[in-house]
Amino acid sequence: MTMELNLTHDAQRRSFVESANVDSTDFPIQNLPFGVFEDAKGARGGVALGDSIIDLSRLIEDGAFGGPAAEAALAAAQPDLTGLFEAPAASVSALRSALSDLYRRDTDRRGMAEGALLPASSVTMKMPAKPAAFTDFCTSADHILRMAKYGGRPAQPAWATLPVAYNGRASSVEVSGTPVVRPMGQVVPKGSSEMQFAAEPMLDFELEFGAWLRGPGNPLGEPIDMARAEDLLFGCCLVNDWSARAIQFYEMILGPHLGKSFLTTISPWIVTMEALAPFRVPGRGRTTDEPAIPDYLNAPYDRQSGGLNVELTAEIDVGTGPQQIVRTNAAELFWTLAQMLTHQASNGAPLEVADLIATGTVSGAADEARACLVELTSLGQEPLELEGGVTRTALEDGDILSLRGRAMAEGYVPIGFGECSGTITPARKMA
Repeated sequence: MTMELNLTHDAQRRSFVESANVDSTDFPIQNLPFGVFEDAKGARGGVALGDSIIDLSRLIEDGAFGGPAAEAALAAAQPDLTGLFEAPAASVSALRSALSDLYRRDTDRRGMAEGALLPASSVTMKMPAKPAAFTDFCTSADHILRMAKYGGRPAQPAWATLPVAYNGRASSVEVSGTPVVRPMGQVVPKGSSEMQFAAEPMLDFELEFGAWLRGPGNPLGEPIDMARAEDLLFGCCLVNDWSARAIQFYEMILGPHLGKSFLTTISPWIVTMEALAPFRVPGRGRTTDEPAIPDYLNAPYDRQSGGLNVELTAEIDVGTGPQQIVRTNAAELFWTLAQMLTHQASNGAPLEVADLIATGTVSGAADEARACLVELTSLGQEPLELEGGVTRTALEDGDILSLRGRAMAEGYVPIGFGECSGTITPARKMA
């Protein structure tokens, strides 16, 4: 059920926008992700290309598109991309093809194409859409097993038979660059046995991978199969599920609540599943010691290409410059995106256009693939050592945490997702 490759994936294609041809760029002409930006003319939709943004409204005014591509362009030019998620997949594909042709190096409409370019540094990125709902999964076996070990107990067996998840707070999902205000909450400080209402002392990050859903979803009471789940995936982004560990650990009876809901940060650009087609890899298999995949989550094409080869990194800047502290890969996840969606709807719960899902912490087996501070520090027992003799067991005010991702495959041009970052700011106490 994966998308077929086409000329937009051609590794030889280059753009006349030279910054899109630099090896290190997240946004070569093979990517063309959708997002929403704002300048003096207001908020509207655009497409990233190198260090520029394609202003779709300008191209529409100039009559750059026809047929299905024109319909998708109108939806993609809006200040909310929900309409684009509702557009037929063939129309979105036609728009990407038209843009790829328009911005290729040998285009015969360069004047029109150049007229729609804006420096990315001159605009402010906005949320691409308001999530209809946000579900955060927990699909890394390494993360689950490490956390259980730190808690001195075995992991609940359900992790190996279903994609564990909880319903997050869609209203606190915000775009990269949003300040991370240290939350207040009920905590039991280290060395104490009494609850206090105080600023979170164990602020953490979680490096995650996310996906936006297209429509239409399923009606109430009707589950979906794996093929339908694959069709519902519009595109992907980076996710930082900021975590207030002391609040989380104290409140965990039904599941995460205020320890998670204060903020979730996403990268502003949505990389389409079509752009990611060359980077599909087999879904994670099962060892003889692990339960077999349940039939409703088991599909041949998902076993063959349900995963994604996306290298994910985290950097921290404590005032001395960025330092990489995590390198992991989305291919290590125990469950695929399609399995997550299929399971979420298996009881008949509706999936809706502009739903956002996240994979949970993308930790791998290697030490450098521990994708949150709890893991990196063994629950605070082994402080993370940084340059200049600085250590961290939790994020401190002023720290900047940035996530990046890069999809890679031999024979294809790597593509990225842009930055997903936030700066920790002091708690705001109640009056």
